[in-house]
Amino acid sequence: MDKNTQTEIFFGPNHPGVPGNYGINYEFEGDTVTSARANAGHLHRGFEKLMEERIWIKNTALVPRICVEEPDINEMVYAMGFEAIGEIEVPRRADYIRSIILELARIQGHIFSIGGNAAGIGQYTVMHWGTLTRDYLLDIFEEITGARVYHIYIRPGGVRQDIEDETLDKILDLMDELENERFPDLQKALFENPNAQKRWQGKAVITKEEAIEMGATGPVLRANGVPHDLRKMMPYAAYDDVEFEVPTGENGDAWDRIKIARDDMLQSIKIIRQLINKIPDGPVQADLGNGLKYKIPKGDAYVKIESKRGEYGYYMVSDGSLKPYRVHVRGASTPLGLYGVREFLPGTRIADVPVWAKSLGICPPEFDR
Repeated sequence: MDKNTQTEIFFGPNHPGVPGNYGINYEFEGDTVTSARANAGHLHRGFEKLMEERIWIKNTALVPRICVEEPDINEMVYAMGFEAIGEIEVPRRADYIRSIILELARIQGHIFSIGGNAAGIGQYTVMHWGTLTRDYLLDIFEEITGARVYHIYIRPGGVRQDIEDETLDKILDLMDELENERFPDLQKALFENPNAQKRWQGKAVITKEEAIEMGATGPVLRANGVPHDLRKMMPYAAYDDVEFEVPTGENGDAWDRIKIARDDMLQSIKIIRQLINKIPDGPVQADLGNGLKYKIPKGDAYVKIESKRGEYGYYMVSDGSLKPYRVHVRGASTPLGLYGVREFLPGTRIADVPVWAKSLGICPPEFDR
């Protein structure tokens, strides 16, 4: 291909069709992308190195920033790593509360993501609906934790404080509203919209073999009919005490991934209802002493959970001091945001680049860390 006929575009980090502080530099000929590379170096936060310089408890305020869209998963996996190395048993009520928080976080992340996907194809009404619906969920988080986005609520040994019965009732009421009022409107406006179907069906296809080869999980793998979900395969917290289905697709395209997000939210509502109806009494925090003096023995552990975008893992090492010796973040979007851009974006039409980037759920701080 003649290099003189190609043009380079810097797609992001400010373009609304890309997620956050992230850019894609691509070349195109006509209206087809011919080459692409990720440009994630807009954050320079150095999360992993920062964690090595802070005492264990202070990192609970740092890790939520690794993915703004899903802050609670980082709190959870960090706490699980600490508990695995220290062989700490979490109270059962805390397990239930953690699971409730994670499923609320899954819903708000999915609805926010669906809104972003809709904006990428010009469906701005759905984007505004998604933002509004997410705000109702953030109201619940604020009531439980005192914060809307970064909750700093899940901590080693359990959770920071209990949830009042009145708040649990509010959560159930909100789940009813979402299922019976807001999601039906979303279904009509977006999922029955022929324009949305034309923009997403058959676009940004990643096959089962390609997903497995680059280590992609979550909706990308499930869109190919693989019901891979750690909540089922390796239950943690209280997921061993609830029943739910793992939504899948069959075409591996953006349309299937968006539908999985929709169906995932309905399953989360089902899970939350079960958790609230079964939640036991008891403490919500193991007695670990003064948080400023947390220590665990020398050792290491790799722990992982199921984020809304797939497997999310931390490799953590303790040298027995007040600080972690090493924390390595393996975010769910790492293979898609780096390797996937280079390998699979070429051949895409320019108008479909936002469809590609948004539907894969890329969270840049997970690999600019």
